[in-house]
Amino acid sequence: MSEVSKRVTAADAAFRPIADFYFRSRYADRRFAEGISDFTFGNPHEMPLGGIVDALRDRAVPHDKNWFAYKTSEDEPRAFLAERMSAELGLAFKPEDIALTPGAFAALSVAMRLVLDAGDEAIFSEPAWFCYEPMLEAANAVSKKVMLTPGTFDLDLDAIDAAITPKTRMVIVNTPHNPTGRIYDRATLAALADLLDRASARINRRIFLISDEPYRRLRFDDRGFVSPGAVYPWTFIVYSYGKVLLAPGQRLGYLAASPLMPRADREALRDAFFPAQMALGWAFPNALMQYAIPDLESLSIDTAALARRRDTLMATLKDAGYDVLTPEGTFYLFSRWPAGGVNDPWNALADRDVFVMPGSILNAPDHFRISLTASDAMVERSLPAFREIAQSG
Repeated sequence: MSEVSKRVTAADAAFRPIADFYFRSRYADRRFAEGISDFTFGNPHEMPLGGIVDALRDRAVPHDKNWFAYKTSEDEPRAFLAERMSAELGLAFKPEDIALTPGAFAALSVAMRLVLDAGDEAIFSEPAWFCYEPMLEAANAVSKKVMLTPGTFDLDLDAIDAAITPKTRMVIVNTPHNPTGRIYDRATLAALADLLDRASARINRRIFLISDEPYRRLRFDDRGFVSPGAVYPWTFIVYSYGKVLLAPGQRLGYLAASPLMPRADREALRDAFFPAQMALGWAFPNALMQYAIPDLESLSIDTAALARRRDTLMATLKDAGYDVLTPEGTFYLFSRWPAGGVNDPWNALADRDVFVMPGSILNAPDHFRISLTASDAMVERSLPAFREIAQSG
């Protein structure tokens, strides 16, 4: 008999594909080697933004005896963010609507604990980020997975509606979407909102929407962005600075309740932020990250460099016969493996020291994902390899 809890055992099983890839694969053996082209995760492959270093160095100097005391969601950074988010998303946020967290990971966990009871169901669309399912397992909830529309990777609203049961409590939407780079427009989100309203009435239970939007400031070709929180009142917005700063090891993010939420529901949920965060193991950012929010808010990685890498890789892939999707946001490229090429393309690339994220981890085994956070040198080194495996049948 296992000494490990059933929920952690289930989370472990859901995490196993990505854990095996990261710790026990050819990529694991080579990921720190010189000269590889690493397109797997959204990690930095160049030195960090100087502004991050300056902000943390400046904020490390204590101003008073309480500088490194316990920190929850402090008033000043929340007031600052409420003003900035209101301007960015067109919603009238109040400081109390925001719970500061150590990244989007923690924000998602808080949201799940706020509204999900054991056995409740949460719907998300695949291909998807590989952590939704294990997080739901750890929360004693049930994952209900539907597929995005083949080819276009739009939300399949009919599939979402069909997946809703009396146990449904949550729908998760990721926009801009990892791994496809799709940004869902207002019309799509309005149709989803109408669907969720009707379904909530049908099952006599409010269905909450989680808008997972850590990539919302990473958009290509001057595309706009509409948060689901501006369309469906019962929405929690999840955000992380780790993407736009390309500093995932410095954990900072937030969970925010949509200001459109009815007052009674909104107040009850935001009053529950603190106990949920405390019970999850003090899920608040550390002092320095909170102090640095005004400095970090205006920083961003080089989006022009991301677009340049996107265009270079897309041109090569398309010319070689890959069916590659043009990303509207994020820092990823999502492509189908080339038809008529080698039988095992992932290993063929690895033979050439080029490593991509296999689509099997994202429940899209005939696809792969490229992270554009790789350096320009990695991109240039990889181009012959992508051509070669497409041409070798």
